[in-house]
Amino acid sequence: MISVSTDKAKLDVPFIQNFLKDIYWAAGRTIEEVQTTIDASVCFGIYLNDKQIGFARVITDYVVFGYVMDVFITEEHRGKGYSSLLIENMMNEPILKNIQIWRLATTDAHFLYRKFGFTELKHPEKMMEKKL
Repeated sequence: MISVSTDKAKLDVPFIQNFLKDIYWAAGRTIEEVQTTIDASVCFGIYLNDKQIGFARVITDYVVFGYVMDVFITEEHRGKGYSSLLIENMMNEPILKNIQIWRLATTDAHFLYRKFGFTELKHPEKMMEKKL
């Protein structure tokens, strides 16, 4: 049985950190840093028979802006539609329904996010960033 939950108490933080520490966008993130990001986000765990197989989180003010981050499904469970189910639950989450602008960054999952209305930035020249 597959399920998606926003209950942070169900999240397997060591599992999440173990995946993220080796992935290109979060390499080296410590378990303490992962916990901090969880505490500051709306989180989604996806579970197969109560075992966590994926994760996603949204940073938001609940009205104007939401930023999707750290979306993953473990390799052995990819290609089964679970990432679509995870994103669908995120987009339909009642506490996120009023967000006017959604953003995310991806190197290789454009096909997934397009199914949910995401497009390339209309004016990328207006975007700025600061990295430490």
